[in-house]
Amino acid sequence: MTAVTGAAIEAAGLARSFGDVKAVDGVDLSIAKGAVFGLLGPDGAGKSTLIRMLATVLTPGAGDAAIEGFSVRRQPGKVTPLIGYMSQKFSLYPDLTVAENIEFFAKLRGVPADVRGPRMHQLLAGMGLDEFTDRQAGRLSGGMKQKLFLASVLMHEPDVLLLDEPTTGVDPVSRREFWRILAGLHRQGTTVLVATPYMDEAERCTDVAFLDGGRIRHRGSPAQIKALVPGRLFEVGAADPRAALAAVHGLPGLLAVHLYGDIVRVLTKADDPEPIRAWLAAAGITAEVTPVAVDMETAFAFLAELGAAA
Repeated sequence: MTAVTGAAIEAAGLARSFGDVKAVDGVDLSIAKGAVFGLLGPDGAGKSTLIRMLATVLTPGAGDAAIEGFSVRRQPGKVTPLIGYMSQKFSLYPDLTVAENIEFFAKLRGVPADVRGPRMHQLLAGMGLDEFTDRQAGRLSGGMKQKLFLASVLMHEPDVLLLDEPTTGVDPVSRREFWRILAGLHRQGTTVLVATPYMDEAERCTDVAFLDGGRIRHRGSPAQIKALVPGRLFEVGAADPRAALAAVHGLPGLLAVHLYGDIVRVLTKADDPEPIRAWLAAAGITAEVTPVAVDMETAFAFLAELGAAA
């Protein structure tokens, strides 16, 4: 296949099955050079399988994809030097030090010996790991492990990063730091495809796609995805959030409802919070009802429910 001009990643009819399960089912996708593209979807949607095919780890069962114009099916040897791939599982060596891990993977990627040292120190300094070069990777915190993983992936200066939920299980401070690094790479023109379960991370992307059942159901900027959500969103604060959640079912004009921490989020056709307040009061629940703007968390929950009902 031939990549569209200006596209770093181009997929056409990309598919992969495992037995009777269609993990990825005919995905068409075009990602512009320099984009930070977020891949969203419930567990089992096919996000990891899609990324693994783009990374040439899995061979497509049907269709093809191109990275910077090179086919992942027919030219994997041309693709791998152009990409940096982070799997969900930390795959560096826990018994090697930070410096030894980076040195090892830089050699595998063919980074010249005279370049490895300066580039490693530059990357580690930018990630706040320069004081830990002699520490074993297995003794790093979760956030530090992921930054080390990213540093090793960046040693050969890839054009395209394929990141499969790189911050899952990482503390919020480390997640923000990780995304600060990605923002710097974006400014330098690196293309990033990142699967994420965190909707605050999705807000940071230039474009996002919602994958469900192995197919891309929706795609656009975060603002465009949020605009798909109809009605008005209200937050309900009550002493017993779960009782309020149960009571609000059956509310006339209700479009969706879900629990967000200790707040109940109600999506309704009504513009006025009073019908919600009155409905809960009739159920014996005193609640504060506040209109709020739709965010990616609500959009994700709404689109997931829509897909489940389809």
